[in-house]
Amino acid sequence: MESIDTDISPLIALAIVVFCLALSAFFSGAETALTAASRARMHALEKSGDGRAKTVNRLLLMRERLIGAMLIGNNIVNIGASAFTTSVLVAIFGAEGVIYATIVMSILVIIFSEVMPKTVAINAPDRTALLLAKPVALVVAFLGPLAITIEAIVRLLLRPFGVKIGENQSVLSPQEELRGTVDLLHREGGVEREARNMIGGLIDLGDLEVSDVMVHRIRMRTICADQEPQAIVREILASPYTRLPLWSETPDNIIGILHAKDLLRALDGVKGDASKLDVRGVAIDPWFVPDTTSLPDQLRAFLSRKSHFALVVDEYGEVMGLVTLEDILEEIVGDIKDEHDVAVTGVRPQTDGSVNVDGSVPIRDLNRAMDWTLPDEEATTIAGLVIHEARAIPDPGQVFTFYGYRFQVIRKSKNRITALKITPLVRRRAAE
Repeated sequence: MESIDTDISPLIALAIVVFCLALSAFFSGAETALTAASRARMHALEKSGDGRAKTVNRLLLMRERLIGAMLIGNNIVNIGASAFTTSVLVAIFGAEGVIYATIVMSILVIIFSEVMPKTVAINAPDRTALLLAKPVALVVAFLGPLAITIEAIVRLLLRPFGVKIGENQSVLSPQEELRGTVDLLHREGGVEREARNMIGGLIDLGDLEVSDVMVHRIRMRTICADQEPQAIVREILASPYTRLPLWSETPDNIIGILHAKDLLRALDGVKGDASKLDVRGVAIDPWFVPDTTSLPDQLRAFLSRKSHFALVVDEYGEVMGLVTLEDILEEIVGDIKDEHDVAVTGVRPQTDGSVNVDGSVPIRDLNRAMDWTLPDEEATTIAGLVIHEARAIPDPGQVFTFYGYRFQVIRKSKNRITALKITPLVRRRAAE
């Protein structure tokens, strides 16, 4: 014991401890920075020719080995520093030196080797990861064989418990992870609500079918082809839409799609005499698509056919509604309004915090308008959601509570709920 006291000066002892603490801080900060670094940003930097970003991406591809090497290095220097400090203090103070060494090293390791470097790294993970990439790569290469051995031992020990590692299985899908990231950035103020909705709409596009966004048949505007041509021209001019389905004999018998521009061109060809128009000859053949078609597939079909309008049919061939290119784009960018659109949204916020909603309003549109999170997996419209949850067709005046909202049926027409009053329970309780 006395040899340690006489052979090693206090300055050398202090230098060794400081060196070990510095290495510990390096390992802690590097592990935090590399695991928290933005992979998307690193990929972008690598594409722009940044060699450090390439090193970071290579390290992240072998995440287990990286973390293993950092933990091994961190534990080695921490244990070494603690052991050396204990031996020195025991030589100076005797048995009480163990207590002093424990207190001193605990404070030094927690503050300077754990909290401080990790705080610095988490505040600027990308910058710190780029700065430490090359030194970390050298450490991982040096400690790699030891880390591989430890990984094998850990797998062997965890196998009887059914724990599998190294498969890179994520609890969330990539889409859910991206949505969670966007929602977090929105709450922190980094992403505006409109941008969040657009990104969310793009993410959800693959999960939606044509039936989720189509205009239902009860809200379709159609024209009877059996009328006089003059009456058809008047209906076209009075309509806010440029394309209208034509039917003959019964509304279910769609015989064509009439485009206002084609009709005006044909009208000009007969010198403005509408009585001479051959409306059926002007109409184009209808395009029917299944209601189970996914939105990405339908979008590609619209682009390949250079068409913006399709009729939606169910498995029996019955017309369910219509879908346009604009309907799909609105799922991404929100409502697209022009000077001819009918300004009927069906969502009317009230002064008491409740919202009067038409039953035909799509759940997704209501969520966007009110920044709500009502589920739309089991129903497309808000009336459909209430019927699904109630397991019956409710009568006016009935009240239901689910998903944190109070739903009161205001009006019903036959078997359809036409109007609802929805009150968020959280806001209502806060007001009370």
